[in-house]
This record gives sequence, C-alpha cells and structure tokens, in this order.
Amino acid sequence: MADDAPATPAKENAPARRPRKRTAPAAEPTAEPAPKAAASAKKEDAKIPRRADLSAPMRTLLSVRRTLDRQRPIFGRQAANRYYRIGRDGAWRRPRGLQSKQRRHYGYRAQIVSIGYRSPARVRGLVPSGFAPVIVHTTDELQGIDARRQAAIIARTVGTRRRLVLEEEARKLGIRVLNPIVKANAEA
Repeated sequence: MADDAPATPAKENAPARRPRKRTAPAAEPTAEPAPKAAASAKKEDAKIPRRADLSAPMRTLLSVRRTLDRQRPIFGRQAANRYYRIGRDGAWRRPRGLQSKQRRHYGYRAQIVSIGYRSPARVRGLVPSGFAPVIVHTTDELQGIDARRQAAIIARTVGTRRRLVLEEEARKLGIRVLNPIVKANAEA
C-alpha cells in the first residue's frame, strides 16, 4: 500500500467538461410571437363543437346510458382467477360447461352478459360527447361529415404525415377529431 498515492485522481487527468447550455428566460421579448399563433389556434378551435348538437331527449338518453354504465357489473370470464392467460385480456366468452356454476347463475360467480344490460338503442354507438364516430382515411371523406352530429376518427392505417394533413383540414372545416396527435393547447 502506497501512502503517498493520492486518494482522488488529479484534475489534469480528468476529461474536460462541456459548458452548460444556457436557456433563455421565458419573459424575453423574442418569445412574444408564440402567443399570437396560439391565439389563432384558439380562434380555429372555438368553432369546433365540444359536444354534439342533440335534442333534449337524446341528451337525456346519454345521461341514462352514463348511469347504466356506472351500474353495470364487471363481466368476468369463467376461471379468469385461475389462469393468467384468461383474465388478462378481459375478452368475454360465454360459459358453456354443463355443470358450470357461472352459466347456472350462482350468486357467488361473475355476472353473465345479457341483453338487459344494454344501453338505450338511440344512443348506442355514440361517444360520450354525443358524436357519431366516422372513420376517415382521406380528406374527401372529411367533406361528407356533418360537423354538428359526427366526429372523425382517423384510421389507424394512416401515417403521421397524412394524419397531420387530415387534422389540419378537419380543423378548417370545424370537425372534431376524436384521436388527434397534435394538441392545439400544447403550443400555448
């Protein structure tokens, strides 16, 4: 053991550190043009409806569906607690076994899907805001959408470049996009 050896390496042998990059303060005058762009985006978003233009009975049915959704039990699959592969995806399969306790509606088993749990027919398929979703692939398909009652869902096969074009076109037409990747509020 050498007592004369230094415990820490010498500063001469240490690699040179890069200087820190300084970030500009948020209150600089150069940051002023951004709020103007955000204001124009807000004006465009102002004409996009937040909720569908529905009649009073339809709004009532949507609220009824909302309460039914809260009361609806979790439809567990038979033996989901026994096998991880069954319980993980949550896909419902009807129990068909002859002596199945779940099929015979024993009280301590999970409930079975039945028609009595359905939502009202007139609002079935609508999104919670009341819009009827329409899958869109091209800008031509956007032209046929009624902006007051329908909303666009951009298909999953559409790439990012065309998706951005579709979102911009929908914004110009005043059509709500239910699965946007660009948030107008993120720019503000």
